[in-house]
Amino acid sequence: MGMPPKEIKILVVDDHAMIRNIIKDILAKLGYSNVKDAENGMQAIEKLKAEKFDLVFLDWNMPIMQGIDVLREIRKIPAYKDTPVIMVTAESEKEKVLAAIQEGVTNYIVKPFKPATLKEKLAESWKD
Repeated sequence: MGMPPKEIKILVVDDHAMIRNIIKDILAKLGYSNVKDAENGMQAIEKLKAEKFDLVFLDWNMPIMQGIDVLREIRKIPAYKDTPVIMVTAESEKEKVLAAIQEGVTNYIVKPFKPATLKEKLAESWKD
């Protein structure tokens, strides 16, 4: 299991622009330029249905729709059954982590995080 190919399309979902920008900056430094973002779950679902993404970074605590609900919706779309979804969140309680795993999350990053952690989780989440 190595890093995903540089041309993959990534969606970053977070209600805070600063967090979206941090993730996009880290991805850019890693060579990923095909990155789009969404500021809430509804917007994320619309974007996922409109075009095919290869990987999703998903915040947990958001207005309109919580990340776990977005994850459930993503997994209902046949094209995204196996797409890597990495939850990026301040929620680190075991129950929440287990709930996300049951809903099919691929990996988990707890905020605040270091660029190295994001790179590591990206590599772990990608199946060649």
